[in-house]
Amino acid sequence: MLMRAVAISALSIVGSGAVAAQELSPYGVWLRGDGNARVRIAPCGSQVCATNLWIKDTSEGEEVGDQLIMSLERKSDTELVGSAYDPKRDITYAITVTVGANSLTTRGCVLGGLLCKDVNWTPANEG
Repeated sequence: MLMRAVAISALSIVGSGAVAAQELSPYGVWLRGDGNARVRIAPCGSQVCATNLWIKDTSEGEEVGDQLIMSLERKSDTELVGSAYDPKRDITYAITVTVGANSLTTRGCVLGGLLCKDVNWTPANEG
């Protein structure tokens, strides 16, 4: 379950420039490192929503339209931390999002940080 929820939490950079001294944005479309998911990240009210746009293999229960609702706080130019709620599974995760110039890593944890999973993402075409 954790892997699927973290997978939904993919985030995308929109037109990044210099990494130093500029906050990198998590908004846009990302492709999960295993190639199984494409996700759009966008503001939704005061939160951030990650929505599955495409899933290659649905056998693990992931579907197009699944959403992760995140409350994130910026800790640095490249790191956001907070919580992620998966309404499909009714699970809340602690999440850390690290944004690079052409990459993103999400770290989702449950059980007070005893069980964590890192997922790597790359920018995807918006199509």
